[in-house]
Amino acid sequence: MKPKVIVICGPTASGKTALSIELAKQINGEIVSADSMQIYKDMDIGSAKPTKEEMR
Repeated sequence: MKPKVIVICGPTASGKTALSIELAKQINGEIVSADSMQIYKDMDIGSAKPTKEEMR
């Protein structure tokens, strides 16, 4: 059986992070984040990064 991939996409501040964390907990899944701002090191303005608590 092939592994399934769930894609959550949407505009900034639409709740994608919270949804993905809850979903990953429920299905014992893994989160792979892809964001256009990830290519900029230490760019904290203009991107909504998960908190350290959410990362756990």
